[in-house]
Amino acid sequence: MPRKVSLIGGGGVRTPLLIHGMLQEQSTLQVGELHLYDVDRSRAETMAVLGRQIARGFGVDIRIAATDSLEAAIDGCEFVMSSLRIGGMAARARDERIAIEQGLAGQETTGPGGVAMALRTVPVALAHARVIERLAPKAWLINFTNPAGLITQALNEHTALRVVGICDTPAELFHRIAHVLGAPLSETHCDYAGLNHLGWVRRVTVRGQDVTAQLLDNEDSLRQLYHANLFDPLLIRTLRLIPSEYLFFYYSQRKAYQNQLRAGASRGEELLRMNADLFAQFAPATPKDALAIYRRYLMQRNASYLRLEAEAGTAFCSQPDQPDPFETATGYHRIAVEVMAGLVSKEPRTVVVNVPNAGSIDDLAVDDVVEVATRISVDGVAPLPAGRLPESVRGLVLAVKAYERTAIRAVVEKSWPLAQLAMLEYPIIGQWEIAEALRNVFRNADPEFLGYLGR
Repeated sequence: MPRKVSLIGGGGVRTPLLIHGMLQEQSTLQVGELHLYDVDRSRAETMAVLGRQIARGFGVDIRIAATDSLEAAIDGCEFVMSSLRIGGMAARARDERIAIEQGLAGQETTGPGGVAMALRTVPVALAHARVIERLAPKAWLINFTNPAGLITQALNEHTALRVVGICDTPAELFHRIAHVLGAPLSETHCDYAGLNHLGWVRRVTVRGQDVTAQLLDNEDSLRQLYHANLFDPLLIRTLRLIPSEYLFFYYSQRKAYQNQLRAGASRGEELLRMNADLFAQFAPATPKDALAIYRRYLMQRNASYLRLEAEAGTAFCSQPDQPDPFETATGYHRIAVEVMAGLVSKEPRTVVVNVPNAGSIDDLAVDDVVEVATRISVDGVAPLPAGRLPESVRGLVLAVKAYERTAIRAVVEKSWPLAQLAMLEYPIIGQWEIAEALRNVFRNADPEFLGYLGR
């Protein structure tokens, strides 16, 4: 029987990619109707038009509808995907500018921007979860709302839903490692563990042979592992670990901040301009032309990823040609579809996702959400054993997890003092006076916080 699927935040710019990915797996997923829910109905309608154009290209009969009724979107779903951005890109840009003004890098999932996004998003994510519990209690909730690990933790702590958090960062790193080694991805295994946007590859094997030292000792190879010039190869060789890209905001926070100053913008401010231009181009375009415009937008966006923070570059600089974003091997849409396909299949698939620890990482509690390799099938999700974290990163992981737990408490208890404590626990901030200043600025800058945490 055809499945009903909904996407909360369906007006987001990644929606057409997700639709494309689902249609590629239609023989497994059997999606009959997809509902795009968004508080901005017009944006959801635009994404539905693009989605229907994509479906025509596949020759697939699927109903794609936009709605501003959460209940109508959720009722009877087997899968609910969540991609929220409370306050839109304007809120992200504001958060990142506040961080920069406080002398820290502006980024939406790490540092002050990540704190603000979490505090703003947790209440809405939990409110949506109550609707899902009522209208689709057996549904799987696939969360790629950022900060993905923290939001998934909140949903697991405070709801009875079946939740999987996803992020494409680990998979992207695995693909790049295989490419640098000149090995097929299917024959390359990366031993990865950590938290969302805070994970490391500890060991790499190709056809069962350990090639970790070969990779770590090759400076040219290490420089090719990332979209931009993020990490000093000496750092990676000394750690004897390969960090995921967002560790840049921990290991090189000052560099990221200084590059943002030189560029005169944060990534959020850059994307705010790009997105405004995108929707202006959509207005007079036919569905076919709009899809071509969208493809060019994604290529420009992907080409500029992390270059501003790492190199003070911008999206408006000349960039090398990019592959077709619909045909790339990685991305949120690939991970989401892989998870969904796994959950309806008897044959298990192993995917790195965000799930309750359940003993996977020895250093963390069983209910702490971690990012680890997980066996996924129709029987559910089971994280694979990851053992202890290396001493050089263990303290950082424990501190960030403490911050996540306290930030969730701050929202649930509507406590600004707890929000300030969360920022104190967070290594990127880590000072009471800076946390107090950020608390006051965020509270005064965004009325959403007054509703969620009060005065």
